[in-house]
Amino acid sequence: MNCSTATPKSGSPDTTHTPIVLLVGNPNVGKTSLFNALAGMRAKTANYPGITVDLRKAALKVASVDNDPRCQASTQIELVDLPGLYSMEPASPEEEVAARCIRGELSDQLGDRPSAVVVVVDATNVARTLVLASEVLEQNLPTIVAVNLIDAADAAGTKIEFDDLRRQLGCPVIPVSARKGRGLAELREAIYTLTKPAESVLPIARQSCVAGCTGCPYAARYDWADGVVKSSVQQDPRKGVKLEWLDKLLTSKGFGLIALLSVMLAVFFLIFSLADIPMSAIEDGFGWIGGVVDDLLPTEPLSAALWFPIATGISLAVFAGAYWLNGTRWTRVSTLIAVVVSVLVGCLPLDDFRSLAIDGVVGGIAGVVVFLPQICILFFFITLLEDSGYMARGAFVMERIMRRVGLPGKAFVPMLSAHACAIPGIMAARTIETWRDRLVTILVLPLLTCSARLPVYVMVAALLFGDSPWKASVMFAAAYILGLVAALGTAFVLKKTVIPGEAAPLVLELPRYRLPSLRNAWFTTLDRATVFLRQAGTTILLISVVLWASATYPKLPTDVSYPTEREHAQAALANSFAGKAGRLVEPIFAPLGFDWKIDVGIITSFAAREVLVSTLSIVYGLGEDGSEEPLGLVETLRRQTRPDGSLVFSTATGLSLLVFFVLAMQCLPTQVVTKRETGSWKWAVFQFIYMTALAYLTALIVYQSLAAAGYA
Repeated sequence: MNCSTATPKSGSPDTTHTPIVLLVGNPNVGKTSLFNALAGMRAKTANYPGITVDLRKAALKVASVDNDPRCQASTQIELVDLPGLYSMEPASPEEEVAARCIRGELSDQLGDRPSAVVVVVDATNVARTLVLASEVLEQNLPTIVAVNLIDAADAAGTKIEFDDLRRQLGCPVIPVSARKGRGLAELREAIYTLTKPAESVLPIARQSCVAGCTGCPYAARYDWADGVVKSSVQQDPRKGVKLEWLDKLLTSKGFGLIALLSVMLAVFFLIFSLADIPMSAIEDGFGWIGGVVDDLLPTEPLSAALWFPIATGISLAVFAGAYWLNGTRWTRVSTLIAVVVSVLVGCLPLDDFRSLAIDGVVGGIAGVVVFLPQICILFFFITLLEDSGYMARGAFVMERIMRRVGLPGKAFVPMLSAHACAIPGIMAARTIETWRDRLVTILVLPLLTCSARLPVYVMVAALLFGDSPWKASVMFAAAYILGLVAALGTAFVLKKTVIPGEAAPLVLELPRYRLPSLRNAWFTTLDRATVFLRQAGTTILLISVVLWASATYPKLPTDVSYPTEREHAQAALANSFAGKAGRLVEPIFAPLGFDWKIDVGIITSFAAREVLVSTLSIVYGLGEDGSEEPLGLVETLRRQTRPDGSLVFSTATGLSLLVFFVLAMQCLPTQVVTKRETGSWKWAVFQFIYMTALAYLTALIVYQSLAAAGYA
């Protein structure tokens, strides 16, 4: 190879643009594993304008592997991992985005027409995965076919004649193993050859494999692929492991369901058990950070001339960090918001600034990051199950049950993960191809009991049945069952009304069993965690700060004193915007047995459901530390009385509050994620309205029935 620097010829690519290389392939061919092997830590998720589907991309340097040490040529490319698709005629939003990217119809978002395409083919199932390759080749783009899972093919006794395959396809064919790193250098060199600026782009005119076909074009493509494989792929019948017997067990009605439930319960258990230690460490860590922030702030008020620039600068630094994390550009609007808010923060007294920094900013970030271990554990194990080929079998088994209520079989995994947190459950619904099925799944997932509801359940159980562990455990289990029944029932109602139609039949080709890649699971988990922190984290932080402000202002008159700090805190909250809002909505929630103080807890718990406990601690005079002493809190709540002398937290009110929190949305971060995943606030608002109405009506029935029976 000549390593001299060549002058770009006429018709060569525009060297002012970074070449864009698309990674294309069917689901379950190891495409994302190959992307992770090539990109590693350089990968990031991009949400392009006008596209509701995330695309992963990475800036890579590809170069020749020529042995000549003088050859230092390399090309900077942007590698884009497209969603998996079976055909250029899409059947889902993800497939549509992938097909449009290949055809160059999204150049406004990607920045340029793709310079080359890498089609990933499964070495253990070449015939079926070549069908997509034939459609991509007809786009007349520089194309490389990467035959992945070559190690699995060797173990199965599959021998591929790559020279013959290159001749028939008319493009470079590279054998690779993303899991073992085999062939990656050769693939990078092939990409370099197609994208280096010194090479002129010759016209490509490939003949379609269905040209002149008068019959079914789909059948013609499969016949073409079978013909290619027949001449270039040989199978040794003496090798390979026959696992048909395992598929019969794992997809059967009886054993298949038991196996799936066992696997999912194991994942469910791991999400809670393994996450306990890191979640506790995160809480302790943010507690330490709050203490450090408290120590760093001045103990005595400073002069306005000195304090204003300090507070304003700190606020601008926080905005800069949030913008960087969320990928927000410094436009005129975003800059104006940052400056105006920072000026307002600079005008805060020292005590209010201290409360904002510790309770609003540090506490808000902690409320986001504390759920991160659960999300990471979920995606790590789900990725391992997907890589192994088992998740396709599980979806096949669940399809029989879920379709009866209008949910697809693939909704089972998101429903499982929603028991930890609805946010990762909604994100996991991306695996559902059909838009109608994915939408129904997203809308019902928040009805399932998440970990954020558990403090409320524990508080109500201790209030009502603290002297009877058996009754408390029954109530706890009933809350879980109520959420599950409500989710299934709502899906059935949506199927008959707002979102009519049957769940799409599950049509898939079961992938071969293979050893999952820990590297791929790690990078997938890292990517999902980054998306969660960037997209949801900054929004939750904003909500926490807004709630802090609403619970802090307006201040009490300075000429009014109170005997204790607790009474002062209670009066301050009652006088705040949040307290006034509680009194404003008191007539609405009075039929459920709630007084204005419980209403304040309902309002503030929109940021996070567990906030109810600490809010009740404040409004009933315990202060924030009451949430750390559940017995003191419970005893204090039990003693609360109404103006007529009756108990506030009677059996009727307690169960009404429990039912309301089982069914109500009460989670603005989930609303944000719903909007992001559906691409519209319309469905997020619908989700909030129907869940609130369901919670209100059910709690109303519970309270009024128990009150009529004498339990008020």
